[in-house]
Amino acid sequence: MILLTGFEPFGGQDFNASNSMAQQAARILNERGIQATAAELPCVFATAPAVLEGLLATWQPRVVVALGLAAGRRTLGLEKVAINHVDARIADNAGEQPIDLPVVAGGPDAYFSGLPLKAALQALRDPASEHGNVEAEISYSAGSFVCNQVFYSLMHHSHVVPGVRAGFIHVPWMDATDPGLGDHARAVATVARLALDGVPEPLLSAGTEY
Repeated sequence: MILLTGFEPFGGQDFNASNSMAQQAARILNERGIQATAAELPCVFATAPAVLEGLLATWQPRVVVALGLAAGRRTLGLEKVAINHVDARIADNAGEQPIDLPVVAGGPDAYFSGLPLKAALQALRDPASEHGNVEAEISYSAGSFVCNQVFYSLMHHSHVVPGVRAGFIHVPWMDATDPGLGDHARAVATVARLALDGVPEPLLSAGTEY
């Protein structure tokens, strides 16, 4: 079972591409004979981790790919690092703006993603692939908003409950009519499938200078 999650709209918007891509990716996987489901998470610090935990308990997935919107990015951000830190630049959908708090009190400072990020990057960069026009990169900062909170909570769960391959992807801003939504959903489905298959990481440079 693969679980994909996205977020509800926030910041006064009425659409969040992360949830649309999660729903579409789940349908793509199901059409290919891979059991998958998708769910929407609240963009609320107080409830997002608990909703995620409920989904994990219900579905007991082998792979979890959580998606979130990064409006300022132009590529799929395959997130490498989740930090145990919340520092909200803006308020969440409940009007709360926590500052300098841990995601999990007493937890490790950070977790690395459990997804095969470099294998995914290699696959997404293949010009012969079905999503050859989707740009992707490995990101080394998932921020400090609800996206990072969910990412850290997810990785904390995967360390407490071994056997789960999990991670987070930031998606670029798109509106509901953007033709690129389908290509990005297929790219997300590819990442999830590679994780389910347990592919090894290639020796591939994917670092940054900043």
